[in-house]
Amino acid sequence: MKMNRREALKLGALSVAAAATMATVTGCNEGAKPASASKAGKKVCKHKIVVIGAGFGGLTVAKELKKRDSSFDVLVIEKNETFMSCPFSNTYLGKIAGVNLGTLVHDYAQPVEANGYEMLHAEVTSIDRSAKQIHTTKGIVEYEILVMSPGIGYNYKGQFPNWSDEKIKHIQRIAPGALIPGKEHVILERQLVDMEDGNVVITVPSDVKYRCPPAPFERASMIAAYMKKEGIEGKVIILNATNKVSKGAAFKETWKDLYADIVEHIDFATIQDVDPVSKTVTYHLADEMEDKGYKVKTVKYSVLNLIPNNISSPVVEMSGVETTTDGFKKVVMNGCSFQTKTDKDVYAIGDVVAHGIPPSGQTANWTGKQCADEIAHRLHGKAFELEVKKTPVKAGNVCYSMVSDNPEEAIMVTHDFSWDGSLIKGAGHVPKAPSGIYRSSATAKATRDWYGGIMRDLFA
Repeated sequence: MKMNRREALKLGALSVAAAATMATVTGCNEGAKPASASKAGKKVCKHKIVVIGAGFGGLTVAKELKKRDSSFDVLVIEKNETFMSCPFSNTYLGKIAGVNLGTLVHDYAQPVEANGYEMLHAEVTSIDRSAKQIHTTKGIVEYEILVMSPGIGYNYKGQFPNWSDEKIKHIQRIAPGALIPGKEHVILERQLVDMEDGNVVITVPSDVKYRCPPAPFERASMIAAYMKKEGIEGKVIILNATNKVSKGAAFKETWKDLYADIVEHIDFATIQDVDPVSKTVTYHLADEMEDKGYKVKTVKYSVLNLIPNNISSPVVEMSGVETTTDGFKKVVMNGCSFQTKTDKDVYAIGDVVAHGIPPSGQTANWTGKQCADEIAHRLHGKAFELEVKKTPVKAGNVCYSMVSDNPEEAIMVTHDFSWDGSLIKGAGHVPKAPSGIYRSSATAKATRDWYGGIMRDLFA
């Protein structure tokens, strides 16, 4: 029997997913300084610099520290045994040519061997800053300088206070947010491949700050391209808790030109509940109040990508450093620095910083390099001031979003970083292509080139 393309897709990713499991790389062994035993009797170790998190920011700061001084004693603590990229992952969901799970998954052994730092695969359970100890599932690690690059968590309880813990766990399994690397993207991809006809509903967080603001809208575009290519009847419905769309003019132009009958974007849609049995989402519109409350609306889905409000990783709360009072709880920084205001020996980079710069893979890479410079100068006894305090950094962040397939086209935004006296700020610009519209094949090529380049930067 001849297998059609959609049937092949349902089988094709299984071998790739199986191959994604790679060997554990451990640290706290050779080169580690001995320290006292933990109360549980586990062996512990001490390192000059300990980095929590091996994403875009953590891998960058570890590599850059060793580049600046190969004698620096650096340990990275990471709970996952393999790296998986969130940037570029929407092309995997959209089934862009040549992109599979192997495009996103990388082995941590490569950068460890290439750059000379150590890595411990363990989960952080608590942090004692007074004792300079990090408690993990593998024992206690002592540090002199700590760099937190732990990424985000999901704030289901804050957004849905009436949901039980059991319901939250169930929704996480069947309607993953897919903003945190790992199994979430695999689950969502499988659901898309297995679906017949019907709607894909994507929710956008109600809090202004969340990981990669263009992500839900790029994802909607990629899924629409996939549905169009595969002849799947239905819509991609975006339930946006605000009316803000990152790169809004560019995305809306694309939806109008390419997916007018597929993508439906709804402003000010506040999610009230999800019923996994009937596969429905209930929501209300902020501008449609009745005398006795909001007018409730219902939408049925075949696939639900519920992206909840984001919050800083629990590691930040464990550290006890000062955070902002908003829902995200960003780390308050020490002026134009990546040193925390609370503790001169604790630094933070990536998604969790309170600077007014967009949370993205490129920004995490940039902050990692700046932080490494800052720490290296300190350890060498030299004065240091971030360049951005004196001179604006042009295109400190460049963020690409693939929006179509056959031909591949993408849009982009750049951010210039500058110091305003209290925070590092980013000013964005979304350029049009020479054709007069936002999307172009040249930008799609630049998207692939950027991803290939930053993977080489992290893993070479």
